[in-house]
Amino acid sequence: MTPELMIKACSFYTGHLVKTHFCTWRDIARTNENVALAEKMNRAVTCYNFRLQKSVFHHWRSYMEDQKEKLKNTLLRIQQIIYCHKLSIILTKWRNRARLKSKKKEDELILKHELQLKKWKNRLILKRATAEESNFPEQSSSEGSLVDETLKCDISLLPERAILQIFFYLSLKDVIICGQVNHAWMLMTQLNSLWNAIDFSTVKNVIPDKYILSTLQRWRLNVLRLNFHGCLLRPKTFRSVSHCRNLQELNVSDCPTFTDESMRHISEGCPGVLYLNLSNTTITNRTMRLLPRHFHNLQNLSLAYCRGFTDKGLQYLNLGNGCHKLIYLDLSGCTQISVQGFRYIANSCTGITHLTINDMPTLTDNCVKALVEKCSRITSLVFTGAPHISDRTFKALSTCKLRKIRFEGNKRVTDASFKYIDKNYPNLSHIYMADCKGITDSSLRSLSPLRQLTVLNLANCVRIGDMGLRQFLDGPASIRIRELNLSNCVRLSDVSVMKLSERCPNLNYLSLRNCDHLTAQGIGYIVNIFSLVSIDLSGTDISNEAFCKSSLILEHLDVSYCSQLSDMIIKALAIYCINLTSLSVAGCPKITDSAMEMLSAKCHYLHILDISGCVLLTDQILEDLQIGCKQLRILKMQYCTNISKKAAQRMSSKVQQQEYNSNDPPRWFGYDREGDPLTELDNVTPSKGASELTVEKSTYSSEEQAA
Repeated sequence: MTPELMIKACSFYTGHLVKTHFCTWRDIARTNENVALAEKMNRAVTCYNFRLQKSVFHHWRSYMEDQKEKLKNTLLRIQQIIYCHKLSIILTKWRNRARLKSKKKEDELILKHELQLKKWKNRLILKRATAEESNFPEQSSSEGSLVDETLKCDISLLPERAILQIFFYLSLKDVIICGQVNHAWMLMTQLNSLWNAIDFSTVKNVIPDKYILSTLQRWRLNVLRLNFHGCLLRPKTFRSVSHCRNLQELNVSDCPTFTDESMRHISEGCPGVLYLNLSNTTITNRTMRLLPRHFHNLQNLSLAYCRGFTDKGLQYLNLGNGCHKLIYLDLSGCTQISVQGFRYIANSCTGITHLTINDMPTLTDNCVKALVEKCSRITSLVFTGAPHISDRTFKALSTCKLRKIRFEGNKRVTDASFKYIDKNYPNLSHIYMADCKGITDSSLRSLSPLRQLTVLNLANCVRIGDMGLRQFLDGPASIRIRELNLSNCVRLSDVSVMKLSERCPNLNYLSLRNCDHLTAQGIGYIVNIFSLVSIDLSGTDISNEAFCKSSLILEHLDVSYCSQLSDMIIKALAIYCINLTSLSVAGCPKITDSAMEMLSAKCHYLHILDISGCVLLTDQILEDLQIGCKQLRILKMQYCTNISKKAAQRMSSKVQQQEYNSNDPPRWFGYDREGDPLTELDNVTPSKGASELTVEKSTYSSEEQAA
């Protein structure tokens, strides 16, 4: 065997052996792969089945959770229904009990009212019977007993503090009269503290200059406040004021004889004056030169309607120590002041906080801008009768921390002034924008964020409607609002009143005069404003007893020219509003004597009464008012055709101010002298023997001015 054959044989054998083992390995490998694939398949099937079960279980669980949630909500709703039903039962019982209690209280009030009215009528009968028997001899004995009782009530025995408190309520004229009663009363009227403040304006043209001179000479060290308003005195009398070294307040407004020379004497003798009123006098630049030199502590200065000084006089305010302590300034009617004059004021009176400029048609935006450049402390601003003021003024005032603003009769102030008012003036509390035609609902929306706002007057802003008022009341400003005047805002309807009753819990004063779109239903919502003290609903469609039952603290009510009102409104007032101090039923032709009799019997605190145009009233009501309303001060009886002139003259001695005539009602009242509605206005003729107007004038107190 050759080597080649041996090699071939070995190669063949080796190849055969390898082929045999590879095939065996391949068969074994294929068998293992099938087993692994089967295992994988089994695992895949198992995994699929598990995921399928998981998915089914997930859907089942979601379904069960939804069912549980539905069941829970159903149970909760059932509980709420049961709770609401229980509440409804409780509220129904409470409402029935409250109605029963209210009805019982109302019946008690009505019974009490009837008893008081019966007692009142018996009192009238007794008084008339006493008047008829006044000529009998027993009169002298009764007068003697009254004298004895009077002697027992001698006020001179009271402490000095109590006596002073009594005499402080009297005018100077009354104090002088009291001093003439007897020696004891004269001593009481000469207490030093009583003469700290002397008001000669109440006795002007009554007492001579000689008495004023002696009074000032005697009490020169006690006098702190002097008021000569409207007094026509000699220059010598004004010069005597210089003897009052401790004088702090001086008012010489409307005194035509007050001159620069009078001011010179006063300034030299009274350097401590803090308040000075020179309104409507003939002062010139000479007086303006005296102010900064002598009155170093002057805080309040009024130069209203003084047209004798010029811009040069305002420049003098910076002389000497200047008027740097001035905080109040009134420049009303000083039309001679130019932009330069306001610059002089800004340079010398940087501490001004209260500025009043009324009746100033020459006032422009540049004047205000020149003033506020250095007077950044202004908090109160009054601009009435300044038609040329525009939105630029509001922009210039953004540097001041305003709290009170008052504009009236301005057509150039628009919504743009209020756009950023909550950011520029966040502390605004009083806003008076009466008769500003450019203000719309957009302005009210801008005012809604003012949290400090308490007084808002938008009278005669005829472009304001329900939408703007609703947006204003939805803001935080409605919570603190205390006074709201919406007179002649003719676009307002019942929706506004309903919103007011919901959002204004602290509202005290409300005026909806001549809002003719309001109905009796809308006015009925006012019963929900329990804090109301004063309401003006004149010219609206108010019904009897609309809100009286809930307005127990009502003090001021104006329902004039509501022709559908009858005696029922007066009866409701007499029963529920016994604290009433001011009432106007002018232009209500259905009011009769019986209603006024009830009013006189119950409302004993009545100070102001207007019954003008109540044509059914007779002389009897005047007798009732004299007996029941002893605090009555102002009585208006215009166009009262059945009240005689003689009765009105007797009544005039019982009140401080009275207006009376018996003419036929004017045609615009809408009814004739009998109270019947007019059908043809052209056929109405005035009555022939009409009495002329009778007016008794007297000084108003602060209470009447507020009313």
